[in-house]
Amino acid sequence: MRLFVFGLGYTARAIAAQLEGWSVEATGAHGTVAFDDDDAVRGRLSRAMHVLSSVPPDAAGDPVLARYGDALAGRWLGYLSSTGVYGDTGGAWVDESAPVGSGRRTARSDADAAWLALGARVLRLPGIYGPGRSPLDRVREGHAHRIDLPGHVFSRVHVEDIARGCALAFDAPPGAYNLADDLPASGAAVTAEACRLLGVEPPPLQTLDQAALSPAARGFYAESRRVANGKAKRVLGWRLRFPAYREGLASLR
Repeated sequence: MRLFVFGLGYTARAIAAQLEGWSVEATGAHGTVAFDDDDAVRGRLSRAMHVLSSVPPDAAGDPVLARYGDALAGRWLGYLSSTGVYGDTGGAWVDESAPVGSGRRTARSDADAAWLALGARVLRLPGIYGPGRSPLDRVREGHAHRIDLPGHVFSRVHVEDIARGCALAFDAPPGAYNLADDLPASGAAVTAEACRLLGVEPPPLQTLDQAALSPAARGFYAESRRVANGKAKRVLGWRLRFPAYREGLASLR
């Protein structure tokens, strides 16, 4: 049981840790081989029947497919995508049948479609949190905000639940799967819960202008959606350990 991972970052490392008895080799900061070492990568790909990519697209497209797409045939393929492919829905629910490509991440949508065309299991992920990377950490570091934006809502998922979903996808048919928790909520509500758990006063509500956010952070608030997870539960048999942010944050306190 061999898995090759393109981009062994935060989420892919959690997935690898879930796979008892597997041999995992990878590119990335925590990997075993350099992405641009063609001979080494291709040699490892030749021995791996499962391949997972967590590498996002760049201005030129998907770098994994551009460089190694010809070496992926005949393998189980997985791709960590984003629910950002759905764009802004004004807070409405979206599932895997919803149109994609209308949001800020058109390059991601193109990569998502390219991996689907290869027969990959495309895991569409919302806001990811977990140990060392959560609203609790932002509160402790003094970087938390509460934006006063009525109606703005988004989905999130604990990294351990992603890992379980990916492991289940090894035995699932190709296609797109939303891995999101059961309770979309506003960022302000999640920050307030993190403050409650830590016993501190929540930061004041601010407008986007008052918060002086970076362009990337400000762009996040331009989209609002609720992500449905019924397909993953039905097809993968996925069961959430942390069905909502309250349980997830409490586990990280």
